[in-house]
Amino acid sequence: MPVTPFPAPRSLTTTPGGAALDAPVHVTADPDLPPQGYRLRTGPEGVTVDHRDALGLRYALGTLDQLRAGHDYTSTGYDISDHPDFPVRGFLLDISRDRVPTRRTLARWTEILALARFTQLELYGEHTYAFRDHRDVWQDASPLTADDLRWLDARCAAAGIELVANQNTFGHMERFLRHPRHAHRAENPEGFERGGVHRPPSTLEPTGDNAAFATALVAEAAREVRSRRLNIGADEPFELGRGRSAQRVAEQGVGEVYFSFVTRLMAPWLEAGYTVEFWADVFADHPELMDRVPPGAVPVVWQYDGPRLLSEVIDGDTPEARTWQRLGADLDNLREGFRSRGKLLSEAGVPFWVAPGASNWNSLLGRIDNAVDNMLDAAETGRENAAQGFLLTSWGDHGHWDAPSVAYGPVVFGGAVSWSLEANRHLDIAAVLDDHVLLDEARLTGGVLMRLGRVHRDLGVPLLNGSPIARALFPDPAVPLPALPAPEALDRVAATLADCRSDLTTADPAAADGDVVRRELHHAVALAQFALDVLRARAAVPADAGSVPDADAIEPGTARRLLRRIEPLVAEQRACWLLRSRPGGLDDSIRELDRLRHQLTAAAHA
Repeated sequence: MPVTPFPAPRSLTTTPGGAALDAPVHVTADPDLPPQGYRLRTGPEGVTVDHRDALGLRYALGTLDQLRAGHDYTSTGYDISDHPDFPVRGFLLDISRDRVPTRRTLARWTEILALARFTQLELYGEHTYAFRDHRDVWQDASPLTADDLRWLDARCAAAGIELVANQNTFGHMERFLRHPRHAHRAENPEGFERGGVHRPPSTLEPTGDNAAFATALVAEAAREVRSRRLNIGADEPFELGRGRSAQRVAEQGVGEVYFSFVTRLMAPWLEAGYTVEFWADVFADHPELMDRVPPGAVPVVWQYDGPRLLSEVIDGDTPEARTWQRLGADLDNLREGFRSRGKLLSEAGVPFWVAPGASNWNSLLGRIDNAVDNMLDAAETGRENAAQGFLLTSWGDHGHWDAPSVAYGPVVFGGAVSWSLEANRHLDIAAVLDDHVLLDEARLTGGVLMRLGRVHRDLGVPLLNGSPIARALFPDPAVPLPALPAPEALDRVAATLADCRSDLTTADPAAADGDVVRRELHHAVALAQFALDVLRARAAVPADAGSVPDADAIEPGTARRLLRRIEPLVAEQRACWLLRSRPGGLDDSIRELDRLRHQLTAAAHA
């Protein structure tokens, strides 16, 4: 049977008669091909490769290797023409929500990204780089060092990937602002209220001194890599205009104050010839700013829930939708996915990128159907509006409890559809994982990852940016569960988890991290089973109409039994974490369970 390479090419035909395994490869550079494009032909006359550039040659030879692995290579001739939809195909990995990967894990990610034809890797940074003058900020985080970045930059370069410095510079600066010597930099040194919850300061006051401070942070990481592109973040400055900048915002408007500061952050890099990425969420409320994007700056439009889920939650005016509205989310803008901002930027003539999400965070097991829908929306909108980049994001909210392998499926799908949307729209993700990533001859592990990634839907409680399982383990008063799953839904999911656990015992992933994947997925199933039991216990509590009992209302005997299960789960979480990640941040991550633990303790002593 003929081989279909991964990613599937946009054009593939076969003829009888293949090439010998040792047939010479005749390579020709062809400037008329699209960038990164190639044409590969095999047959009795031998093998020829026409390529536009170095990446085109790399992808052609990678495809040839996959063809040679097929048993019909010597009896089937192939004619393949291929080139990408998006010139830049990037992956962003959050290393600042506690989980800092080891070098071995970074090397594994580089392998997978190269397979999926990503051209760029970004490690999202806040406090997890060993900044020269800020030891007090990173000393407990096991940060990446300059040596780590140079090592990874070399590995990426060898794999055809550009390592791009990424350092947030405006919002999400709480890890700096919690320290007394940086508290003066905060927009609100005493913190702020959001969603009825008091939160620590997270946003820099937009001053010249803070711009210089943030620029120095970016510079420390940027000088260790070869890329002439960087990402300054600058998203979600929640407190802007609610503290020290209130008067300026009242006089000039929040959009003007925001963009003046961001432009100041960009200026030295643009003047030095860098391309500067920044998050484009501000344009949702301030489209008038689009005409002011300077040349060389690239707004990145992010959106992490797919159209189907957004329609289900928002169009029904659900309690979940009202929760996000209270948090300040623009539901109308969310409902349109990437299209509204993508179209506006395209019409303004501003080059932009799309950034969907891997849906691994706030889920424990992933949300693969939402990730696929989200990525298809991003790829379709990006192609329609001539976006130059596709940046798949993998975040780590609530301590990054999800195992790295939970993101493997979204990554191979994201790489494939950003390479060629129409050829890969219906990609068999499980098969790609088993055949190319996990090397599972039993062909079970990929299917387990897909089934685990769908259980959030089976629970029948549609949520934005998370799953009921994660919300059961990490209750957040600002984003409560709008309802509890029905008993029959809990039974269905429990059966799925049991089946996945059984399949994992006979799965045989031969990849270098295969045993780690099996162990971390066994543990993820155990955590999910515990979460189901917490949800069952909450459902057993009599409640007033429309109310959802918290864990502190659970029957005392049940609460005591649940409490006894926590410590073994935490011990295994620590063990699995250290197989992939550095120890710094682990204690902070484990503390994400404290709210549930305290609720169960209160219930046990009621």
